[in-house]
Amino acid sequence: MVRLEGPWTHHSVHAGGTRFHVVEAGTGPLVLLLHGFPQFWWSWRNQLVSLPAAGYRAVAVDLRGYGASDKPPRGYDLYTLAADAAGLVRALGESSAIVVGHDWGGLLAWTMAVKDPKAVLRLVTVSAPHPRRLRTALFTEPFGQFRAARYALGFQLPLLPERRLTADSGAMVGRLLEKWSAPGWPQEEVAKTYRDAFRIPNVSHCALEYHRWFGRSQLRPDGWRYAKTMRAQINVPTLQVHGAFDRHVLPRTAQGSGRYVAAPYRWRLIEGAGHFPHEECPEEFDAELVTWLSDPEPDG
Repeated sequence: MVRLEGPWTHHSVHAGGTRFHVVEAGTGPLVLLLHGFPQFWWSWRNQLVSLPAAGYRAVAVDLRGYGASDKPPRGYDLYTLAADAAGLVRALGESSAIVVGHDWGGLLAWTMAVKDPKAVLRLVTVSAPHPRRLRTALFTEPFGQFRAARYALGFQLPLLPERRLTADSGAMVGRLLEKWSAPGWPQEEVAKTYRDAFRIPNVSHCALEYHRWFGRSQLRPDGWRYAKTMRAQINVPTLQVHGAFDRHVLPRTAQGSGRYVAAPYRWRLIEGAGHFPHEECPEEFDAELVTWLSDPEPDG
């Protein structure tokens, strides 16, 4: 169901005792592509074409609990997820990679740049504010970011959210994609692909465990330790991309993340895109990404 055909190859990679399904295309410097919710590796299908054409080795992965990767009962905190990504870089035969993350993939990419900076050559986050910026916005903007993310409160309940996500052939997944994107996306066949992928056994539960850890940890010692750890400055060139019409993670929430980056930092807002700019406006997104990657000394 998730081993979709295209100009790429599918294979499995083991990292940290977990088996990951990865999809690879091209040769050159490694670009590790990390998807978000409620998707899987296929969200990077456009970049699996454009990046190899620009001279890069693009590898998209199904994150822990998604798609054809393993679905262990635990390990859905950002510490473990970042360790997964760093382990994948090494398992792919490299000491470092350009890391591109969207949504949850972006949050773990920020974390990876702090916890395992030697594994990150450059950092690109898409629709993903720095975790401390997101935490602040949730606590201080009740009619802003908290309201935009209030759906996640329901995800804290046991069992019921999993049933809602998979009911009626995954209709809720399609509604979330449509709600968070700009008008006109996704097309029916795209939405169906994501709906079908979420009906794979245990995917809905594992995906919700990401939200449950983040929500519950805000009031626990592990969450306080995580927030303290993320105060550290990031010392790799960073590109942050956001859709101007993102109604899930508000652009003003993402802005200000640059304060945590000591290296060259660039902010790009893509007009006409919502929460999924790499899919909604792939040509504009790819142009920004490839131009920035080709710049040996990127600045703001």
